[in-house]
Amino acid sequence: MHETTDRKRIAAADLDTPVVTVLLDRLERNIARVQDIVARTGKRNRPHVKTHKIPAIGAMQVAAGAVGLTCQKLGEAEVFIDAGVADDLLVTFNIVGSAKAGRLMDLSERIGRLAVVADNETVLHGLSEAARGRGRIVPVLVECDSGFGRNGVQTPRAALDLARLADRLPGLAFEGLMVFPNTAPRTLEFFSEAVSLFRASGVPLPTLSGGGTPSLNALSDYPMMTEHRAGTYVYNDVMMVHSGVAGWNDCAMHVRTTVVSRPTADRAVIDAGSKVLTREQYYVRDFGHVVEYPDATVVNLSEEHGVIDLSACRDRPRVGDVVNIVPNHCCVVSNMVDEVVGLRDGMVELVWPVAARGKVR
Repeated sequence: MHETTDRKRIAAADLDTPVVTVLLDRLERNIARVQDIVARTGKRNRPHVKTHKIPAIGAMQVAAGAVGLTCQKLGEAEVFIDAGVADDLLVTFNIVGSAKAGRLMDLSERIGRLAVVADNETVLHGLSEAARGRGRIVPVLVECDSGFGRNGVQTPRAALDLARLADRLPGLAFEGLMVFPNTAPRTLEFFSEAVSLFRASGVPLPTLSGGGTPSLNALSDYPMMTEHRAGTYVYNDVMMVHSGVAGWNDCAMHVRTTVVSRPTADRAVIDAGSKVLTREQYYVRDFGHVVEYPDATVVNLSEEHGVIDLSACRDRPRVGDVVNIVPNHCCVVSNMVDEVVGLRDGMVELVWPVAARGKVR
């Protein structure tokens, strides 16, 4: 599935900047490593494509052993179904409104299994109406909030009530529960209670789906879970290093950027700003890790400029030097560019269009 290019003999050093690059050996190693981690705990691996948004990488994940893929929005699912990457997809976002429900039905006719999630009755009734009109059966997981404070039913009892409604509504098939992330504080308590409650009520739970790259090292703590959805692991980033699930040598995505100014001895300005690196921080500080100068700090970003504090560095870059930056959050960087350049041994091997870029509906 690699897409070759007439630029494959170009050296990385000759690429114009800013450019988002992927170190292919690290990407391949990350895919194999996480597939092994998930498989060793007896769980199914269902990677999230929102990190890379590239069908060729999704195909690599499936070839490595993933049971299927996870999409966040229907637009992503459309791209990956068009590419024929996997016959089993899960869309982990409430489908609200007849327009989106109609798109879901269109897609479900083109793939072996297209499952969705729901955390309220309105979503379930809309899915049921659309499925009934097309003569389809839609697999549904109930989304649970175990402390992250986003979507999800708030208690195992509410999950059971919604599961029973899904089983009663025509066109729906209840298949289990999902949570994101595993690291939310009540995950183990929530799922343990849910398993007991569903068992006592005679409602099968064929799937208990967990998520998040930071929880990969603790999958054995959740023996009831049957599958795991992680995305960031394919590239890794500052947050994953901070979380302890990756090291700098596991970070496959680099933003190559040129030093365009040295206004003071302690300050460098680069040609990658918030339109490439983004200003996302979550639980880390500053705006990226400078590979060649690990003591440097990316302290500020405007749209086209990045500002690096060099005061802690013994060696410092000059105007015209190229540096590589590991972004705080690789997933949003993917959505900022039309293509990423795959590198191997310092040479361009391929260029991948980010096919699902901007697919937010």
